[in-house]
Amino acid sequence: MEDVSDPPFRAVCKANGADMMYTEFISSEGLIRDAMKSKMKLDIFDYERPIGIQIFGGDEEAMAEATQIVAVAQPDLVDINFGCPVKKVVCKGAGAAILKDLPKMVKLTEAVVKSTSLPVTVKTRLGWDEENKNVEEVAERLQDIGIQALTVHGRTRAQLYKGEADWTLIARIKNNPRITIPIFGNGDIDSPEKALEYKNRYGVDGIMIGRAAIGYPWIFNEIKHFLQTGKHLDAPGIPQRVEVCLTHLEKSVMWKGNRAGIFEMRRHYSQYFKGINHFKEFRTRLVTSESLEEIRAILQEVEVHYSNADMLV
Repeated sequence: MEDVSDPPFRAVCKANGADMMYTEFISSEGLIRDAMKSKMKLDIFDYERPIGIQIFGGDEEAMAEATQIVAVAQPDLVDINFGCPVKKVVCKGAGAAILKDLPKMVKLTEAVVKSTSLPVTVKTRLGWDEENKNVEEVAERLQDIGIQALTVHGRTRAQLYKGEADWTLIARIKNNPRITIPIFGNGDIDSPEKALEYKNRYGVDGIMIGRAAIGYPWIFNEIKHFLQTGKHLDAPGIPQRVEVCLTHLEKSVMWKGNRAGIFEMRRHYSQYFKGINHFKEFRTRLVTSESLEEIRAILQEVEVHYSNADMLV
């Protein structure tokens, strides 16, 4: 997730049970041009392992060269994003745009596979739109050229993130006797109950969590505990929310610097304290403060304020 799954975010997810993580997606063109933003996204740390670096692009040579650059960072695998639906990516003939040109998708993937000894995986969607759901053919053809796993988001590009994710095609891929690689499902998993239901109903090898982890990294341990025991972990209270939010903030400042770290953290406060009664005043102060010490003080105030208060709306 661009501007979300950076090292600070990944650190709190890993600490709360994420088994496997990916970097933000990285432009192959940006990497070969040595663009600063793209190069920063190659930062990975041993405590994050296993971790994959995800790349995207629409040119075979650029994807192959970018793969070789990625390998220097020594990830555990290389992932290709053929699923991003946003206009700025699709307009460049990358991300989900490749779903309209399966031969090109095959060539791009083959270029990556041949450029590295690392395992190569793919993330994609059901298809371009309702009339063009070609992910079953995608799965077979990409497996044939050497990918090691496939993650499918249960929406078309046309849907963006609207409507309900459809996992039935994901199940058909998993049940296809020709398919031997692991198949992972993605889309709408936002609770332990849904994770268990979808895993049992659709038979996938694993589940990828995206948006549901933003501001709520506890979801990984909650799902794992529920799958193992059928019981719920206690939801994080205000002290836990403050602690993890503060950890995220401090790691953001350490990695990006004071100004950028504070600014980019602003998008996360509403999520960390989602559902908390009368939080608007605190949120306003958090997103307008430019001082790390002041934000720490506000978060401590939040913890004290809600220690004996009615927390949830």
